[in-house]
Order: sequence, then C-alpha cells, then structure tokens
Amino acid sequence: MPQVMEFKLPDLGEGLTEAEIVRWLVAVGDVVAIDQPVVEVETAKAMVEVPCPYGGVVTARFGEEGTELPVGAPLITVAVGAASLPQAPAAQAAEAEGSGNVPRPLIGYGEDHSRPARRRRVRPVTAAVSAPVVAAPVAPVAAAPVAPAAIAGPVPVISPLVRKLAKDGGVDLRALTGSGPEGLILRADVEAALAALRAPQPAPVAAAAPAVAAQGERIPLKGVRGAVAEKLSRSRREIPDATCWVDADATELMAARAAMNAVGGPKISVLALLARICTAALARYPELNSTVDLAAKEIVRLPSVHLGFAAQTERGLVVPVVRDAQHRNPESLSAEFARLTELARSGKLAPADLTGGTFTLNNYGVFGVDGSTPIINHPEAAMLGVGRIIDKPWVHEGQLAVRKVVQLSLTFDHRVCDGGTAGGFLRYVADCVESPAVLLRSL
Repeated sequence: MPQVMEFKLPDLGEGLTEAEIVRWLVAVGDVVAIDQPVVEVETAKAMVEVPCPYGGVVTARFGEEGTELPVGAPLITVAVGAASLPQAPAAQAAEAEGSGNVPRPLIGYGEDHSRPARRRRVRPVTAAVSAPVVAAPVAPVAAAPVAPAAIAGPVPVISPLVRKLAKDGGVDLRALTGSGPEGLILRADVEAALAALRAPQPAPVAAAAPAVAAQGERIPLKGVRGAVAEKLSRSRREIPDATCWVDADATELMAARAAMNAVGGPKISVLALLARICTAALARYPELNSTVDLAAKEIVRLPSVHLGFAAQTERGLVVPVVRDAQHRNPESLSAEFARLTELARSGKLAPADLTGGTFTLNNYGVFGVDGSTPIINHPEAAMLGVGRIIDKPWVHEGQLAVRKVVQLSLTFDHRVCDGGTAGGFLRYVADCVESPAVLLRSL
C-alpha cells in the first residue's frame, strides 16, 4: 500500500516566515518525481520554485493561487511507495550511493543557495499502486464563522508578521475566521479586516440622489513592494541620515571606458567603473562600509564590500548584491552586474542574492534624472547615487567648454562618521571620475 506523505511549506531561509502561492506546477493526480518543483511561490525576497522531497502521486493541494501560507503549513500530499514511480536524476544518484529515499536539503531555499532551482517537466506515467488513490479537494474548506466569545484556546495564527499586522491595525484576531488550512488566519484575512475598518461609511442619501462614487484602487503592500516599504520605513525611523552632493566632469571616465571597450573582449559598463571607484574609496574611508549594532551600542566595520545595486524590474525595485566586490576588476563587475540583473528581471534571484549588502550604488541616471537624495538601504551606513551623464557647459582648463557632467549624491549614517569623512569619500569618488589616473595611483 502506498503511504501518503504530507509536504509542508519549508523554511525558505533569510528569516522569511511566509510565502504567497503564485502558480501551481502540478495538479491532483499528477505523478511527481523526487525533487521535482511542484509550486512557485513569492516571498518578500524573490520568486522561488519549491521542489518536493517525495516521489509519487499528488493526492491533494492546499491553497489557491494568490493565497499566503506560513512556513510549516501543508502544501501537498503525495502517495509514495509504488515501485514504478520516477525519480529525479539527483535522487537516482543519491540512491546509487546507498542513501535511498532519505530526504536531503531541498534545492533553492534554506541554507543551500549554491544551486538554482530548475524547472523540469515530468510526463505522467501509470503508477503501479496496490490500491486506488482518491483525489482530495484542491483547497481545504474554510472553517465556519465562529463568534469571538465562542473561541477558546489559542488563536489559529502561526505567522508573527500576521500577529503584528493585526496588533498595529487594532484587529481582534479572535473575531476573524481564517481562510487557511483548518481555519488558519492568513495575512490576507487581516488585510481584509483592516480594509473594512478603514473604509469610510457613506452618508445617508435620498433615494433619488446619484450613487456614491466607488472607492479608489487599493494595492496591497506585500511581496517585494511590502519588503521595500518596510525596509525604507525602518531606515527613516532608525538612521539619522544626511546627504551631500557634487557635480563632476565625467568626460575622461567616458573616454577611458571607450578605450577599454575598443580593444575587444567583454564590454565594460559605466556602472562597473563606478563600482570599482566605490570599492577603492571604501578602502580609504572604511567608516562607510559598516553597520550600527544598537543593542551593543557599537559601530561594526565590515571587512568585505558586498556591493548592492538598485535594479528596476516588473515586480518593483530590488537590490541584488555582488559579493566581495573589492576583489573584482571592472570586467568581472560588469559580468556579475549583467548576470544578477537578468535573474532579477526574470524573477529568479535567490534570497541569498538579495541580502548581506554592506554598501549600495544607485544609478538613477538611467531614468533621465540628474539628482536625488537616496534613502539608505538598512542596515547599511551609506548609499552613493549617480545621476545621468549629460553634456553641459563646464570650465575646463580655464576655458568654457561642453563636457559630460554627472551629479553624485552620498547619503550617509551620521552615527558612523561626520561630514568630513563623508565629504572626503565623495570628493575622492569625484576625483576618480574626473581623472581615472587618480584611481590607478591608489591601486
């Protein structure tokens, strides 16, 4: 007899406690192989395909597309144990080594970010099971409404984020009926209650009066947008930031880039040159590659530069991180920027690609603007903003000339340094932009 195994939403790592079902990759009755992706979920960090550690026949799915589930909630049940069920290549290799069907760390989440999840399509085959498998309902039936006074025992909430959202909004969780498995209260349930509380009550009107205009569009702050909103709000609450800026003549930098790209080989991007300048500047001014430990009341200077860069995608703004950027040359930086940008636009960045940054470079000039006051990417200590590089009148060698000018803006945490340090950092960056030979002398 096949054994029915329940596969729950696993810990996706990086402190994530819940995920939204974006798309089911299997249906009830499908045959799945070990480590085959069964569902695509969206977390506050990235899109992730979740592979199942069991091979067998899917007997139930829990949650419709668009439903948010907490870590530990059931995803699917699988009838396993039939001899003819297929296995993924990784499982076959493990079995050949004597590991059998012992579950291993799942691909694409948790502590193992070394291998990206891959989508594989498995053709359904006839499973040799000794008893028929009955397809369970796709989604569990929501619990019947229960009056607040009738509820006894703990409130059916797993996610601490849901509890905090309810507490901040003044929602009584005992008054809610959860839409999750076994009446579990999800964030969507709390958000619906908040929307009902905040909706203005229409004033009484006469029968002949025109209908009241509809409410404005409401867009939930969840997923990537919610994570960005929370991080930026926390930055404003906790970090006493200040901004300084300077205009720089980028003519020589652009000429140097053209000369580098003229010799053949991979193309060097302007962002890569600016990143290389930033890592050299941070070596001179390490105060800006740090973070503040409020609990210990200490400034922690970090040994490596994990350089974040802002990337605009259809799902919103994300900040992928280039690890150990101080050890990379412009060619390596260009390649890594291109790789991470492509993953960001396709929604395939792993959570580890979006965390651990120590300094952020924001090239908002691609939007055709000259300047901005960047908001620090908490818990970092600084962010360098770069405007568009545009032809402007400029005094060069005592003569008025048309030069390629860029505005550079540095927002910094005033707790880690004073204006002299921030000004020195920004001036060094501007000097390297105006004369790349300055960077060569510092290497």
